Amino acid sequence: MNGDHGKVALVTGANRGLGLETCRQLAELGFTVLLGVRDLAKGEAAATEIDGDAQAIALDVAAPEVAMRAAMDVERRFGRLDVLINNAAIHYDTGSRALRPDWTVIREAFETNVFGAWRVAAAFASLLGAGGHGRLVNVSSEGGSLASMGAGAPAYSTSKAALNALTRVLAAELRGSGVLVNAICPGWVATDMGGPGGRPVAQGAAGIVWAATLPDDGPTGGFFRDGKRLPW
Repeated sequence: MNGDHGKVALVTGANRGLGLETCRQLAELGFTVLLGVRDLAKGEAAATEIDGDAQAIALDVAAPEVAMRAAMDVERRFGRLDVLINNAAIHYDTGSRALRPDWTVIREAFETNVFGAWRVAAAFASLLGAGGHGRLVNVSSEGGSLASMGAGAPAYSTSKAALNALTRVLAAELRGSGVLVNAICPGWVATDMGGPGGRPVAQGAAGIVWAATLPDDGPTGGFFRDGKRLPW
């Protein structure tokens, strides 16, 4: 029997692209997969594309009270959560410049990419710790690496840098609980956000699944792509 059989994983932004493929790969490993989605009907349709135990759950990460309601639902149904993947993200604003700021786009990017992930992590932390072997994965981007950051995509890049900082803080706070917290860059992936020409979605999702299935002595508080460390 696969070691992940019967475990429960929640992926936000899961009705398409990288999130959906991550759900598909986790289901193949035996996870019960919860597709966190804003539109429940779209999530339920997406769940039918997955070969395994896949269920949609209403989770708009930008809505302040929704994450806590979702956590109570998961606790009632399963009593724990083994894996949380903060995948939901918006506004890859490649044509923008920091000195010509679109404050609406910037605020929306932070609301989803940072505050949304933060809300969900806070809401589900106790459930991740319940089994003593939780995994929290923040889907980030090398675009948020201070070591290589340059001009362009200011809302996206700065929000991902903030997500990386949050990863470090959460890892430190959860150290000793059995919960491993890491940020993952899937690379430039051919999705609706990434556009054509990127690497296959399955390849990008594989690095996320790697972090979601780390052994208990695996790393925490790190930034990785394809299992290899990236500079912050």
